[in-house]
Amino acid sequence: MSSERAEAVTLTDADVEKDDAQAPVNDAGEKENGKADGAAAEDPYLVKLEPEDDPKCLSLWHKWLAVFAICTSTLCVTFDSSVAAFTEVGLARDLHTSHEVTILSLSLYVLGLGIGPLFVGPLSELYGRNIIYRVSYVLFFAFTWPTAFPPHIAVYLVFRFVTGLCGAAFLSVAGGSVSDLFDNQHVATPMAVYTGSPFLGPVIGPVVAGFIVQNTDWRWCYRVLLIWQFVQVILLFTCVPETYVPVILKRKARRLRKTTGDNRYSAPLDHQEHNLARMILFSCSTPFKLLMFDRMALALDIWSALLLGILYLAFQAFPIIFEDVHGFTPEMTGLTFLGLGVGMGVALCTQPFWNDHFRREAAKYKGHPPPEVRLVIAQFGGILAPAGLYIIAFTTYKHVHWIGPIIGSAIFGMGTYYIYAGVFTYLVTAYRPIAASAMAANSAMRSTFAAVFPLFAGAMYHRLGTVGATALLAGLTTLMAPLPFIFYKVGARLRATSRFAAP
Repeated sequence: MSSERAEAVTLTDADVEKDDAQAPVNDAGEKENGKADGAAAEDPYLVKLEPEDDPKCLSLWHKWLAVFAICTSTLCVTFDSSVAAFTEVGLARDLHTSHEVTILSLSLYVLGLGIGPLFVGPLSELYGRNIIYRVSYVLFFAFTWPTAFPPHIAVYLVFRFVTGLCGAAFLSVAGGSVSDLFDNQHVATPMAVYTGSPFLGPVIGPVVAGFIVQNTDWRWCYRVLLIWQFVQVILLFTCVPETYVPVILKRKARRLRKTTGDNRYSAPLDHQEHNLARMILFSCSTPFKLLMFDRMALALDIWSALLLGILYLAFQAFPIIFEDVHGFTPEMTGLTFLGLGVGMGVALCTQPFWNDHFRREAAKYKGHPPPEVRLVIAQFGGILAPAGLYIIAFTTYKHVHWIGPIIGSAIFGMGTYYIYAGVFTYLVTAYRPIAASAMAANSAMRSTFAAVFPLFAGAMYHRLGTVGATALLAGLTTLMAPLPFIFYKVGARLRATSRFAAP
């Protein structure tokens, strides 16, 4: 959903209060009140959105081509996060460092992914989504070169963090582009495809990297990545149009002023005062205020962060489970991550069922269902995720067939997808006045967990064993499983007392 648009009305507030942010925002970025409508009607030089300008009026094949380019770019960004896990042995050998230091290549990249959205969100509201995509991806491509040819470990680690920052735009702005292209009746399926792409990337990374590091030099992981990035840069420049309506109108007004010579043409964005420094300060501070003062948002963010932490911990845990216990080679270990991907893919295939369910709920509430109906899908995920981890835990014995942990990982992958689908849509709808900040808070929390968990994974698995360590993680997810059931019942009451949530 277009979370940046939902937050536009509050960008100039020093502090966010629910009562100050309830007026909805239309496609032109204005509050939908009588004054705005009257001003638009009285000013013949205020440009309006015509069908030929509206991204929702593009042909269906063009929309899906743009979604394909955005999703594969997102996939490439998260692929880069996990591919580093399989380069650690070669990295430690060739750059003369310890294994613990090489794990930082994964942690620093993910940390960059978490910090980046705090800055690119405000920039996209001023300059549009397309320029953010193109600039960030060109920089992402350029700064990957030092990681492919590092002279020493310090250069490698610094540029791992920088490339994470550059790739972060596709975890924060891209969802808005998808919702800009489709109306509310048809956005669910493309949004589900986009939602799955950031989580399939970490699964594909080990599969590809496992084959590369076993058969050639580890640097080829990044050389292959550079080739993929170059293809994505071409797709972003040729296939993805600007979709952010306020910027489309601003460009249309500029074009009319140039072609007619009449400087009276303007767009709503031209009449708004923007202070970039203040917008960035707002973008950085509001997510943390939300975490400090809203218990429901904090609980859901910790839950989703725990899951991503476990997913990234698997990059250290699976080699222990399958190489040390079952004697797998690196390329065979990489293939074991396909269980997670299959589980997420199966969950994605059930999206039409959930679309029908939400349509029935919307009809029941006359088109205005409460945000809590979005938590139903997370309830199923809350059961599946710990079940999958328990299966992994108790099938990691050497005498148990290796397919057991892979089946467990597939069930965990299904649960993870369902939880994220429910939590993401709930946060955007329940905290609509500050939806971008709600997602930024979730992203920052998730990235922090994902950066930290791999650092202690090896020590935990060697101290507790594969059964004890995985069962501990399963127990933590079990403790969080009641959250969607609780908030489904009391979420409306909690939102009514929240200073951030929509009533």
